[in-house]
Amino acid sequence: EVQLVESGGGSVQAGGSLRLSCTASGFTFEDYTIGWFRQAPGKEREGVSCIDMRDRSTYYTDSVKGRFAISSDNAKNTVYLQMNSLNSEDTAVYYCSADTRPWWYCSGYGWAGDYWGRGTQVTVSS
Repeated sequence: EVQLVESGGGSVQAGGSLRLSCTASGFTFEDYTIGWFRQAPGKEREGVSCIDMRDRSTYYTDSVKGRFAISSDNAKNTVYLQMNSLNSEDTAVYYCSADTRPWWYCSGYGWAGDYWGRGTQVTVSS
């Protein structure tokens, strides 16, 4: 059974940090791009950051560059998203997704997502 399980969300004050984890099972982790997407109420889904496990190429949307860092632990089939200097604009449900498309699909509408997690809520209060 394919699963993507997110954890690490929560409530934090502006300026704080959180680390999200996405643990995968049921498919070959190293053959996919793993991405973090978020959706706030009334807004479209946004690609936040992705890592292509085939060559470790990464993508960050402009608003998180310098604040967020994506990393992976192949031994644990887990991708992390370290989020620092959080602000209210980062409040959203964060989803982990896996797709065989390359990392640059993370930024646009071409990301279909072969697999999706259920999401974890991140709330940043000012």
